[in-house]
Amino acid sequence: MAHHHQKASAIGPWLVATSLFLATGIQAAGNQNPATLQAHAERYLKTQTASLPGKVSIQVAAPRSELPACAALDAFQPVGSRRMGKTTVGVRCLAPSPWTVYLQAQIRVEGSYAVTRQSLPANHTLTADDVTLREGDLGNLPVDVITDIDDMLGYRTVSGLAANAPLRRAMVRAPLAVRQGQITRVVLNGPGFSVQSEGQALANASRGDPVRVKTRSGQVVSGIAQDGQQVIVAF
Repeated sequence: MAHHHQKASAIGPWLVATSLFLATGIQAAGNQNPATLQAHAERYLKTQTASLPGKVSIQVAAPRSELPACAALDAFQPVGSRRMGKTTVGVRCLAPSPWTVYLQAQIRVEGSYAVTRQSLPANHTLTADDVTLREGDLGNLPVDVITDIDDMLGYRTVSGLAANAPLRRAMVRAPLAVRQGQITRVVLNGPGFSVQSEGQALANASRGDPVRVKTRSGQVVSGIAQDGQQVIVAF
């Protein structure tokens, strides 16, 4: 059963959980009602996907075997589980007798993602004419697919890209923060001191990339590129 994402008040899920438990929580012969497990897992996944861009719908499969009736359920996602697409959600019983079950789930996220308008060469600086938005299920796409074009304008392609290809963060690099040959501000940081000087970058570098700088004294130091033609050197 698919449910569309909507934000609930802090007390709402507790009331729903209580009413479901009272109505359908325990079946005859002391077995746990599978619908209660599914509903509990769905509510948990809704909270986990609240920040995702797009319209979220969640479907949780029923458990494959019968389980003892439980008075206190706790849902969780195993380490490494995806927040979109095919994933797994765990439900553990805290009382009266502990057990854990893993349920298969499908999380659909209908939203916009960036695709290339035409083929692009390597080291190309992205402009608004290079990319467009397309609608689809983000759960079927790589986890690093880009959903906000404005954030990527000015970024450079790592390699050549085909036309109509979903744009991923692994495919682009941040704009150049330091340019080769330009006057570069060098900030030397050490225990209890910070000294600024000038030098010349020996290569292009994006923010966070390592880069070497030749100081005015002729010494070559290595640091980390920062915005504004600046390099931080740590001692």
